[in-house]
Amino acid sequence: MEKVISCCGLNCATCEARIATISNNDELRKTTAEKWKTLYNMPDMSPDMINCTGCREDGVKLGHWSMCQIRLCATEKGFKTCGECNEMDTCNLISGVHKAVPEAITNLRNLN
Repeated sequence: MEKVISCCGLNCATCEARIATISNNDELRKTTAEKWKTLYNMPDMSPDMINCTGCREDGVKLGHWSMCQIRLCATEKGFKTCGECNEMDTCNLISGVHKAVPEAITNLRNLN
């Protein structure tokens, strides 16, 4: 399976927003928006907001991309991903992602 690893280690290739964007699937955009409303406590999430090619890929980004503290930190330090940072294992910014999706830290370690 293809892997498109984000700054924090999530595999964008498995993300419903990216899949909907790449395949131009409006039905998947609709179901993803409904799911994310509850999952991420975003009651204003709408299908037209579900457009993203991945945070490290060219193309359209989710609205959160511009203010993602994890991505901003990595970029500020000159890193492509958090996997390049010596503080990754103790970082408070990324710890929530790695607790929720343990595969993310594995993805970052496998990039090096």
